[in-house]
Amino acid sequence: KCDRSADGRLDHGEIEVFCRELLRRPELDAVFIRYSANGCVLSTVDLRDFLKDQGEDASLIHAQSLILTYELNEWALRNQFMTPNGFTMYMLSKENCVFNPEHTRVYQDMNRPLAHYFISSSHNTYLTKDQVTGDSSTEPYIRALSRGCRCVELDCWDGDKGEPVIYHGHTLTSKVPFVEVIEIINEYAFKASPYPLILSLENHCSVEQQTVMAQHLRSILGDKLLTKPLHGVDSHRLPSPEDLKGKILVKAKKEHVMEECSSSASDFSSSDEEASRTEGKPPSTKEDKKSSVSKLSPELSELVVYTRSVPFNSFEQAAKNPATEMSSFSESEALRHIKDSGMYFVRHNSHQLSRIYPSGQRLQSSNYNPQEMWNAGCQIAALNFQTPGEQMDLNQGRFLQNGQCGYILKPPFMCQHNTTFNPENVGGGPAHRPILLTVKVISAQQLPKPEWDKPSSIVDPQVWVEIHGVPIDNNKKKTHHVDNNGFNPRWDCTFNFTVHVPDVALVRFMVEDHDYTSSNDFLGQYTLPFTSLRTGYRHVRLLKLDGSSLSPASIFVHITVTPCQSSPYKSSSKSPARSLNKSSVKDP
Repeated sequence: KCDRSADGRLDHGEIEVFCRELLRRPELDAVFIRYSANGCVLSTVDLRDFLKDQGEDASLIHAQSLILTYELNEWALRNQFMTPNGFTMYMLSKENCVFNPEHTRVYQDMNRPLAHYFISSSHNTYLTKDQVTGDSSTEPYIRALSRGCRCVELDCWDGDKGEPVIYHGHTLTSKVPFVEVIEIINEYAFKASPYPLILSLENHCSVEQQTVMAQHLRSILGDKLLTKPLHGVDSHRLPSPEDLKGKILVKAKKEHVMEECSSSASDFSSSDEEASRTEGKPPSTKEDKKSSVSKLSPELSELVVYTRSVPFNSFEQAAKNPATEMSSFSESEALRHIKDSGMYFVRHNSHQLSRIYPSGQRLQSSNYNPQEMWNAGCQIAALNFQTPGEQMDLNQGRFLQNGQCGYILKPPFMCQHNTTFNPENVGGGPAHRPILLTVKVISAQQLPKPEWDKPSSIVDPQVWVEIHGVPIDNNKKKTHHVDNNGFNPRWDCTFNFTVHVPDVALVRFMVEDHDYTSSNDFLGQYTLPFTSLRTGYRHVRLLKLDGSSLSPASIFVHITVTPCQSSPYKSSSKSPARSLNKSSVKDP
């Protein structure tokens, strides 16, 4: 077709035609023609109309700025027109991404108590692989902190020559010196986010080596380490991320707190890992309780200010405790509370921090579903960052907004101490704002084949669109597969989802290689908060299994959001969902 000279070769001009033909996007051309008054170019008025239907700034000035940015044809630039090539450039740019660009910066109120935020959190941060034979290293701390993680775990044990070490106790995992981890934390703590970092200490050390830990924390972290309550902050509530900017907090047991709670019928083990094995069974004797208190170093204990670890007894008892006390729950305990006492768990999390950690039975460092914990307002859903998969996709998607700073403000109905929100039964409640989400999966571009495939193999892609939220909202639908086409597959499949609690929902796009004889292979995915979703024609930029970019692979979609008739959808003045109100977009 491109060999116009019919000599079996392509000259420079024919190569240019070939490249244009290769990159031609019929589905984009159809959108372009629909909005072009003359079918050849887009005027500023045409482009303004398109932007209006996209739900964006629909001014002529904005249209002109896009032409100046993306149009390459000199004649079109002089006459303020956009050609099909310029339109394609714009549609493929980050400016037209499905993720709301306003949410790439810190846009939320950062002056609320810590309990009002979801906090990006890591479990067994020191491990590179599984928790039985994997290596312990400082590298996972660098990776987690670089991804905006704001709560890391240090599993501390007595080491040789009086120096504590970090590793997964009673296993074959290697050991890393405590002092080296603190040095790395000091260097990387605030490179990705200026907001407070929490060090969750799993303390198995003797009193002597706990004192060494305290000395290292003070000498290495210096002024970054919070050692006293902030001046001028209400002592009856937790300070805010803004109050604690640039500060490192120690989460651990505190001596006097243990004494006050020594009569509580709960677990007094020194670590969450031990708690997961005993499932909350209390010590058998009073001597056990007393010994747990006596094993705390005063020097380390006094570094615990706003994140004091205490055993959980009941929601009624916890409501009487100071906001500065927090409890850890195994995933099974948390799920039991959500099922049996969902509303009370949400109320508890409106004023106190809760940390959820994976079951000790997850020997391969697999992860639980963090969405279930966020549904109940649990702030610290600690995950194994070293284990990629759907759970980490959800975590990355949750913290994609607000400048990826690691803190996401919870919806108002999760911050009220007398809330009636129950994730297990949302009908008619304060969070119930049913919305109809319509996603048309049009096409994909430049999908890679799995790395382990044969060089001659060609992918047969299909796309999943998933909703992750409260139980009533969980849903997923898939396109048919397209045979032997990873370069420009076309689907034109439309899916409808009713989202009842949009403020906590996530939308996940996942592409896989269909296989008739075995399980399908993962190709790429992208997850984002429902409230960061943009309407109109958008490109979804896919990510690899480890969360890194899969550029230039993308999915081309059309998104519409409309209120369900039974519950008019109204955005609050600060809600990012304002960008979802414009839904009168022409279908391709």
